[in-house]
Amino acid sequence: MSTAAMRKKVQRKFKMRGYAVKVEAVDVIIAFASQFSGEEEEDEALNLVLDHLEHESLKSSIIDKEPVQRVVNLLMEAMAAADGTPAAVSQSSALRVIDAFVIPKFHYDSIRKIFYAHVGGLPIHGKASAKAALYKDRFLLLYQRLSHDQYFSKPAFDTEMTNLGSCELSSIQSLVGQTGRRWVMGIISQLEDGHFFLEDLTASVEINLADAKITTGFFSENTIVVAEGEMLLEGVFKVYTCGFPPLEDKDKSIRALSGHDFFGGGILTKEDTLRLVELERNAVNDMFVILSDVWLDNEEVLAKLHIIMSGFENVEVVPSLFVFMGNFSSHPCNLSFNSYSSIRSQFGKLGQMIDSHPRLKEQSRFLFIPGPDDAGPSTVLPRCALPNYITDEFRKYVPNAIFSSNPCRIKFYSQEIVFFRQDLLYRMRRSCLIPPSTEETNDPFKHLIATITHQSHLCPLPLMVQPIIWNYDHSLHLYPTPDTIVLGDKSEQKAFTYAGITCFNPGSFSTDGTFVAYRPCTREVELSAVPE
Repeated sequence: MSTAAMRKKVQRKFKMRGYAVKVEAVDVIIAFASQFSGEEEEDEALNLVLDHLEHESLKSSIIDKEPVQRVVNLLMEAMAAADGTPAAVSQSSALRVIDAFVIPKFHYDSIRKIFYAHVGGLPIHGKASAKAALYKDRFLLLYQRLSHDQYFSKPAFDTEMTNLGSCELSSIQSLVGQTGRRWVMGIISQLEDGHFFLEDLTASVEINLADAKITTGFFSENTIVVAEGEMLLEGVFKVYTCGFPPLEDKDKSIRALSGHDFFGGGILTKEDTLRLVELERNAVNDMFVILSDVWLDNEEVLAKLHIIMSGFENVEVVPSLFVFMGNFSSHPCNLSFNSYSSIRSQFGKLGQMIDSHPRLKEQSRFLFIPGPDDAGPSTVLPRCALPNYITDEFRKYVPNAIFSSNPCRIKFYSQEIVFFRQDLLYRMRRSCLIPPSTEETNDPFKHLIATITHQSHLCPLPLMVQPIIWNYDHSLHLYPTPDTIVLGDKSEQKAFTYAGITCFNPGSFSTDGTFVAYRPCTREVELSAVPE
C-alpha cells in the first residue's frame, strides 16, 4: 500500500473513533504499521494503537505526536518481550519523562467512596475556591487511605477487638460535650496568632501539644495528623499522642484507584505490566547519573563535570540517563539578575562538552530539572521547564535533551521515579512546631522522608513559606507511593530505604562534588564524589 493510501486509511480509522490526527502523529503510526506485512496485520496494528490510546490521558480529540509515540513505544516493548529480545527495546521507549503540568488530576467522592477524574482545563491563576479545594483534596486523599487501615476502620460488628485494637476516628464537631479520649484526624492550622487548631471538614478545635508524644517526622503548620486526646473544660483538645496517617502498601492503593492513572505514565493491562517487569529485571546495564546544584558559571564545577563525562565515556556501557538538577547559576536568577545571555552561553559550553564525548551524546539521554533559584516566571511550585532562550544554544549540540518541570516524574519500564529539587530539609526544620522525636532516629533526612511519604505530598509546608499553584497541587502528590524518590537538597548526601521506597539525596555537586549513580534494575544507589 502506498504512503498516501496508508495515510488516508489511518485518518479514516481514527475519524471513526472520533479522533482527528495531526500530521506528525500519522507519520509515527505509519512507521509502526509498516513493520507488519499484509493488510490484515496492518489493520490489527492500527486497532491496537487506537485501543491503547483510549487509556491515555488525552487533552482533546485532536491527537498529537506525544501520546501516539508513548503508545507505540509501549507496543514495541510488548512485542520485544514476546519475542524474548529485551535488547531490542530502545532506551527512549523504556524511559518516559512526565512533566508536572500534564499529570492527570483526580478528586475523591467521600459519599460514593470513589475517585473521579477532573473534567475541563486547569488555569494557572485559580479562583479563591481552588485554594480551599487544595486542602480538601489533601485531607480526603489521606482520609480515604486511613479508612483502609484495619486499626482506624469502624468494625462492622461488635467483637472482642472492638475496644482493644480499634481506634475509630471521631469528627471534630462531635467532640463537643464528649468526655474521655478520642481519636481525630485534621490539619494543623494557626487560625489565631500563637494559637494552633486542628481542622477537619466539620469544624476546628484549639489544641494543646505541650505534652504530646509524637512519631517520627516534622510536624509543621498545614500537615495532616491523627491525634489521640480529650476535650478539656475550657474547650481545648489536649493531645496525648500525635502522628501522621499510616502508610499504605502500594498494591493496596492501586486496587483502591479502580484503574485510574495517578502517576501520569498511562494505564497498562496486567499482561503489559508483567512484560515491563521482566524487561526491567533484564535491564542490568541501565544506570542513571544524578547531579544536583550544578553551577555552570563556575569553572571548577565545569572541570568536575568534564572529569565525570570523560570517566563515563570510557566505561564499557555508558549511563542511559544523566539528570542535571539546578540551580544552574551561583546567583539567583531574579529581577535583579541581568546576565541571562551569560547563562545561555554557559549552557552552550555544556553542550559542547557533551558533544566532545560522542558515546555519551549518541547513547545517553540528558534530563534538566530547574532549581528553586533558576530562571522562570516565579518561585511557585510546580516550576515550569527552563525557558527556551536559555537552552537554545545547548540544543544545537544535544538536540534530544529533555527539559522538564520541577518536580517531574520518570516511568522506567514498570518503575515509578519522582525527582524534586528543593532545599526542603532546612525549610521543614525551620517550620517545625515541635522538636522531632529521637525515639526511632536522629537523622533529619529520615524525618524529612517520613514526613513527605506519610503526608503523600512532596512539599507539605505552609503556603506562606512555599507558594504552590492551587490548581496543580496534585502534581506534588505521592499517592500511590512511588518506587523511588530523588530529593535534590543542599544538605548532606544520603541514601536509604523507607517502607520499601528507595530515597536518596545526591548532595550539592557545586559545593562537595557529590553525585549519585543509580541502577533502577536493582535499586542500587552508589554515593559518589569527584575527588578534590
